Amino acid sequence: MTSQIAKLLANYNRSMNEQMFEAAKKLNSVELAADRGAFFGSIIGTLNHIAVADTIWLHRFAQHSGEFPALAGLSSFERPTSLRQIIASDLLSLETYRQGLDSLIDLWVSELTCEHLAFTLTYANMAGVKSSKNLGAVLQHFFNHQTHHRGQASTLLFQAGIDVGITDLIAYIPDDNI
Repeated sequence: MTSQIAKLLANYNRSMNEQMFEAAKKLNSVELAADRGAFFGSIIGTLNHIAVADTIWLHRFAQHSGEFPALAGLSSFERPTSLRQIIASDLLSLETYRQGLDSLIDLWVSELTCEHLAFTLTYANMAGVKSSKNLGAVLQHFFNHQTHHRGQASTLLFQAGIDVGITDLIAYIPDDNI
């Protein structure tokens, strides 16, 4: 991964989250919380999980040996203790939290260099199992995880009668000047 690709993925992530929340606002709180048989139950449960996982990963990234002033902003985001933790039970509060995360992600990726991305990140998962992996590859997972679960949320929204619209990354890759 390059720092340019990280910026593209952060932009895509923010745009898709905005699109997802705009679509979700078309449903009432009962419809958002309805158990739809998905891994995280409901639409709001799935959107909560994405925010939880992002927060956990950002806290892990903050432990990287590189200095990232943007990640000082994590102090306002408590580290979740469970992948099923509910950050917000209502869509507006979750959207505000999500916007804060996305701003932090945008700032952080603007600080990343190719040298940072080549470093090894050592972290422990939720079960305490330690791993050491290439930061660039882990960052790829970070963005891929969001896309995976937004795809689930998009399906749940579609089943509820809401079309999220175009979600393909290719739509966010700028054309090269020919």
